[in-house]
Amino acid sequence: MPLRLRVVRRPLSFTFPARTSRGALTEHIAHYLLLDDPARPDRPAGVGEASPLVGLSPDEDDDFFAHLQALAARFNRAGVTDLTPAGALRLVPAALPAVRFGLETAALDWANGGQRRLFDTPFSRGKAKLPINGLIWMGDAAFMREQITQKLDAGYQCLKLKIGALDFETELAILKEIRAFVGPERLTLRVDANGAFRVEEALEKLTALAAFDLHSIEQPIATGQPVAMARLCRESPVPVALDEELIGVTADAAIAELLDTLKPAYVVLKPTLLGGLTATRQWVTAAKARGIGWWLTSALESNIGLNAVAQLAADLGVGDFPQGLGTGQLYRPLDNPASPLCAEGGWLWLDHEQPWGAVDGSGGSGI
Repeated sequence: MPLRLRVVRRPLSFTFPARTSRGALTEHIAHYLLLDDPARPDRPAGVGEASPLVGLSPDEDDDFFAHLQALAARFNRAGVTDLTPAGALRLVPAALPAVRFGLETAALDWANGGQRRLFDTPFSRGKAKLPINGLIWMGDAAFMREQITQKLDAGYQCLKLKIGALDFETELAILKEIRAFVGPERLTLRVDANGAFRVEEALEKLTALAAFDLHSIEQPIATGQPVAMARLCRESPVPVALDEELIGVTADAAIAELLDTLKPAYVVLKPTLLGGLTATRQWVTAAKARGIGWWLTSALESNIGLNAVAQLAADLGVGDFPQGLGTGQLYRPLDNPASPLCAEGGWLWLDHEQPWGAVDGSGGSGI
């Protein structure tokens, strides 16, 4: 019996306006790809999430849901009787990274019985935890201080601050407050500028930031400025991590050229933006070969996509290096599909006493 592909659209409302240097977000639209066999209703569907990040994803546009429905229609007409993750990737061009991530995940979940257990690891079995950073969103100084206090009280040992929207002196004052309270031996600090610094001011700002013993800064200047970015990677007193710079770079030769030209200290890997799980492994392999550090980060996915990214991180083996996997807490609980994912005190784990919920809007909970 041919397999069937279905698409579900589900809005996710933020619990607060999530601000970056590109603007504030109040809603994110999740799209789920469900792969099943109509002749076997007893077998759970494989589920993947294809949810482009507004303003960043190459495949994000006003007709994205219609594009997914057209993909499902073509798939269902083709009479596909088996779909491997590799086969899923062959159905979607590299220019559609969020779709590739969703269909590859759905195929992998289907192959493993539709239990949302994509890889067999201690984490996926609920026997191990992943270290994660606490994410501090932009806002006025009081809002950022409130978030920082909450995360420190909860026991996080690594915080990531979004910067670039406030007055720079105010942001320096906030960092100074943190370091007056807790030193680098107890708390790792990362910052993410989302490309907010102008080239002519970037090195001066990075020098000022270096006073606070930062682990790294993500994307200090906007993409598409390779000469300036290479200079910053070479001269910055704060290690530079590339993030948006990686989007749209898919071929092995192009990945190698980017890493060899810019020589960053780190790369930040978002499977939704890079084209899926296999594509992310491609970046990890290239980074390791050059001694470049890396970590995985979710891209505002719901619990479905977050689970896939977390399970990939566990399969890759991240040790005690904190990953950016705490974004499930951004959404109103009833919007986010119920899941066994739990996040607390700088750790993410799966509590299999908690069930997975439906993705069709029939209720949600979890992180």
